[in-house]
Amino acid sequence: MLVIRKPRDSEVKTLAALEHVCFPKAEAAPSDVMRARYETFPDNFLVAESDGVIRGYINGCSAATPKIEDRMYHDASLHDPAGDYLLVFGLGVHPNAREHGLAGTLLRSYISLARKRGQKGVGLTCKDHLVHYYSRFGFQDMGQSDSQHGGTTWHDMQLIFDRDGQPAGLVQAAGAGQTEGSDA
Repeated sequence: MLVIRKPRDSEVKTLAALEHVCFPKAEAAPSDVMRARYETFPDNFLVAESDGVIRGYINGCSAATPKIEDRMYHDASLHDPAGDYLLVFGLGVHPNAREHGLAGTLLRSYISLARKRGQKGVGLTCKDHLVHYYSRFGFQDMGQSDSQHGGTTWHDMQLIFDRDGQPAGLVQAAGAGQTEGSDA
């Protein structure tokens, strides 16, 4: 049975190891950065667990805008607890657990978390091949990002809620979340 929950302090090393399995070395957060993030904004972490094993995770800070700046990836102190937007720094699913909708389940849970908090939306960056994937959840492509994180090209993606807390302009394709994306 799949459980989406907040990770425990003792699981941060597992999350850091999973980050390095899911992302290229230049993009993966070092263990000390993952620890600093968890200590600063633990409520912005979710894990997908099945059979007692963490299969995937999502994390990021809250900020005043939905746009991620490169310095945010490495400096947890830039987290704004009163921020209007929940940002995604990493969404990763272990390669052996992909193609089962875990990334989509984690992303929907994260979107729901932002909505329940009364935040205005969710922001992330993704590579070109994942723009369509995130658009199925209501994210809009804001164009090429200024980010140079990991030495690659990114797209700024934003999901802004309407006044009722629903994703504005969401047209969700049947089966959204069935294709896994490991980098966000």
